[in-house]
Order: sequence, then structure tokens, then C-alpha cells
Amino acid sequence: MFSSADLPETIPVFPLPGALLLPRARLPLHIFEPRYLAMLEDVLKTSHRLIGMVQPIQSSGEEQQKLHDIGCAGRVSAFSETEDGRYMITLSGVSRYRITRELTCFSPYVRADVCWDGFERDLGTSEHDDAFDRDTFMDTLGRYFHELKLATDWENLKEADDELLINSLSMLCPFQPEDKQALLEAPTLSDRRKTLVTLIEFALRGGANEEVMQ
Repeated sequence: MFSSADLPETIPVFPLPGALLLPRARLPLHIFEPRYLAMLEDVLKTSHRLIGMVQPIQSSGEEQQKLHDIGCAGRVSAFSETEDGRYMITLSGVSRYRITRELTCFSPYVRADVCWDGFERDLGTSEHDDAFDRDTFMDTLGRYFHELKLATDWENLKEADDELLINSLSMLCPFQPEDKQALLEAPTLSDRRKTLVTLIEFALRGGANEEVMQ
């Protein structure tokens, strides 16, 4: 468990389109580019072992890749090395952050000064969504998975608590990067669930002309 006092002012950031990390969730990553292998080596030397996941802003014709202001930092909680020098790692989500300044340095990867203010709830216990109509949600989710021909373990989904269910679907469903950013920036679990439902309904209307869930 982290407290606000444990969070560093500067962290390495890993821009990866479509890769969403949320607090108290886990994200597996395959690290193979030399600059990110260097990042991992440096991170493992720190006490916090935090990497900041962040979405690049989708643009064309610009030399410098721009990043969204808000990302989510995760602690390297597991890693294994392959025979050819690549790494499989797991990030455990700790807290969202806001980038205040990207640093110009000799590092091959991006480092940034970050602010953790406004995301204090990320360091607490699991959130609950008191207005969550799970039966209706699962029905709509079933239609969405059928439309996209996605398979899942429905028994585990039905037994998952509110936060695990909503956050796991937010991370795993094949939404566009900007949609993933909207899910990340949702202030509360209830807001994230509403955003998730909106995205699922939009996909259904565009695919099979399904009715919107009331």
C-alpha cells in the first residue's frame, strides 16, 4: 500500500496507445524495446518501482509525440526475463497522476514531473457503485460480446465485485485510445461505469442497430 507521502515527484512514463491501467488493477506488459528495457532496469533500482502509463495523443504530421496530461502509475509487482533478453512484467495500479512537465534529459525514455493531487481516492480501498444495475448491465454486455464475437469466463464476471468487473472491462474491451482515456479520467467508479455503458451502447448501435439500454 502506498500513501501520498510515498509517491515520487518524478517518474518514468510509458506512452502506449490503448493500454489502460487503473488503480488496484493489474496490467501485463511485454518489454522489448531497448529504451524501455533501460527504463525497467532503472525502475527496479528505486524503492517505489513505479512506471507511469499514459496515452499518446493521436495526431499526424508532428515530430514530437504529445501525451495526455493524465495517466496512471503502476508498481512493477512481477517480472520475468526471456532467453532473448525481453521481459514480461506486471504493473499493479497505484494512482492516477497529472503530468506537470516533461523532462529533457539524457535518458532514452520519457521522464516527467507529476502531481498526484485530486486522485487521493485511488490510494484507498476498493470503490463500490451503489447505483449499479448488474443484471441489465450483464445483458447488454452479453449482446456486445456476441456482436464482437468475444469470449469470456461469464461465471467469473458474474462473481466479480463492482470495481473489478468495471475496471477489468474498461481495460480489456477493444475501445479506441481516446475512449480508454475517457474511462481513465472518470472521477469515480460510478462515472466510469456510465462511460463504459455509453461506449458499449455506441458500439451496439453502430453494429447491430440495437436499442439503447435505459
